[in-house]
Amino acid sequence: MKSHAAGYVYAVLTFSIFAFQDSISRYLGASYPPVFIATIRYWVLALVAITVAARLGGGLGQCLQSRRPWLQILRGLLLTVQVILAITANATAGLIPTQSILAATPLMVALLSVPILGEQVGWRRAAAIGAGLVGVLIILQPGTAFFSGDLVIPVVSAVVLSLYTVTTRLAGRDDRPITSFLYMGLVGAAALTFVGPFFWTSMPAEAWGWLAVLCVTGICSHYFFIRAYQHLDAVKVQPISYLQLVVASTIGIVVFGEQMTAHIAIGSAIVVAAGLFTIWREFVGRSTARRAAAGFGAGLPVAERSEG
Repeated sequence: MKSHAAGYVYAVLTFSIFAFQDSISRYLGASYPPVFIATIRYWVLALVAITVAARLGGGLGQCLQSRRPWLQILRGLLLTVQVILAITANATAGLIPTQSILAATPLMVALLSVPILGEQVGWRRAAAIGAGLVGVLIILQPGTAFFSGDLVIPVVSAVVLSLYTVTTRLAGRDDRPITSFLYMGLVGAAALTFVGPFFWTSMPAEAWGWLAVLCVTGICSHYFFIRAYQHLDAVKVQPISYLQLVVASTIGIVVFGEQMTAHIAIGSAIVVAAGLFTIWREFVGRSTARRAAAGFGAGLPVAERSEG
């Protein structure tokens, strides 16, 4: 299989599995505490992270060495909170509204990258971000009979996920990916070990089976995610992430009997279109910057960098 084709296969598998995981979370979260579900997931994730790090050159100790440990701890805590919020949102608000709102995450990341990462957002991307946020408002329908307090949870989840993504980029400037992965698993497992037992509950064998599937698919999806980025640039992987919205919405309708209302469909379409445009403009901006840098290095005239 050619490299690019393999990358697309890995990306499709990744986001399809993510949607499947959201469906399991919706099912389990409706009957069992989300903190309990997240605790089991993180214990398994930490075990996998330790195993992978220990097998690498330098061992576990070297993988734990971080230039920004407090930032790593912060991003680990952010993801832990986000996982709990996502499970809660899928169970209370439903798959379709939750995934429609989470689709705005790339827009929030672009917005937060300005103050945190020092990146620049031109008027085109700023307009796309604004349009995407309008799409979120169309989904939420605040001030109308359609609005539900349960929709606040996926909004907060999207904000926390955006903060996690931006802090991960920031940590990636100084630390290796394996270090970030290890801290992600260990910090979450450590934090939930203190609170998880208070939410411990008995479950039938069927529920434990679904939780085991959730843990195994989590490992597989992270592996496929890494492999996708080994074969493809981010600009080719990120648009495929919207497949998660399509698959999750389909499962929501077919399995859970959810409804795709007109305002959610319209709002989601605006959010996805704005997100795709933002991803494309970011790619154009970086490509222009690289060409300008290459031209400058060769003593050639430098083209003015286009605004994102």
